Amino acid sequence: MENSLYPAATLEIAKQREQLTPETLNAWRTFSRQVFADGALPAKTKDLIAIAVAHVTQCPYCIRTHTKSALAKGATDKEVMEAIWVAAEMRAGGAVAHSALAIDVMKEEASLKEER
Repeated sequence: MENSLYPAATLEIAKQREQLTPETLNAWRTFSRQVFADGALPAKTKDLIAIAVAHVTQCPYCIRTHTKSALAKGATDKEVMEAIWVAAEMRAGGAVAHSALAIDVMKEEASLKEER
């Protein structure tokens, strides 16, 4: 990857992960295969959801992996970008919704000033 903050996902790292906790890694792989299999939602849709979530959680590995997977399952570039825009809106929406906390504090502080 271009950013040295994130090391490249290498075979060496994968082997070390497996050596340290093989049972847990195997369980995670099984879970992951099940989660991303066709079900009530098609696998392509699940990858598009994962792309959106990966952008909110800011996981570069997940962004790359699920984008590649979604494209392989027939997702279009426009579908990928729309999923990213949904993530951006939801993240921004959270900031707007949480502004209620700041507004509440401002009201409380204004009331305290009036009492003084």
